[in-house]
Amino acid sequence: MGDSFHDQLLEDSRFLKDDRRLDTELVDKLILQLNRIYPQILTDKEATKFRDLDVPTCVRLAELLTHLQGKGEEACREFYRALHLHVEEVYFSLPTRLRLKDSTNPFATPGLHQQKYVLNDRGPLFFLSCFGVAVGMALLYYYSESKVADGSRTLGMAALGLGRKAREVLIWYSEDSIGK
Repeated sequence: MGDSFHDQLLEDSRFLKDDRRLDTELVDKLILQLNRIYPQILTDKEATKFRDLDVPTCVRLAELLTHLQGKGEEACREFYRALHLHVEEVYFSLPTRLRLKDSTNPFATPGLHQQKYVLNDRGPLFFLSCFGVAVGMALLYYYSESKVADGSRTLGMAALGLGRKAREVLIWYSEDSIGK
């Protein structure tokens, strides 16, 4: 990670202050997490100040973020850890998380995005023609068993336009059914 947690928190602060998913209960959970697990980051007195319900949640959150930025790198890291633990959907929607995810995603390289669509460049007519051939072969197979006497020979003739392995299977099937 190129950015420090302090720099990331500076960048994410605006997003966190505007995000409506961080309600009073979730902000209190974050404050309690930091207070109980890491009392050196957030003392009891500070936690009581940030949990004051007379102050609006957005103001308390802004003060908490400013306080944590003043405490240093460790405090910022632990805030991210608490955010990940309690409000995972907000954590993964942070601007720095999205940027990090995009930069470390091996499937996000431009070459692979273009390669993904190379198989689909033939269009719907190609799909319909392949589907028609498959339906035709299925019908031929179905009717060759019961109603058409020379269906297996026709199936053997259909093998002429196929690959070697498919041709061997179809010819084997037609020879097997002729022998019966």
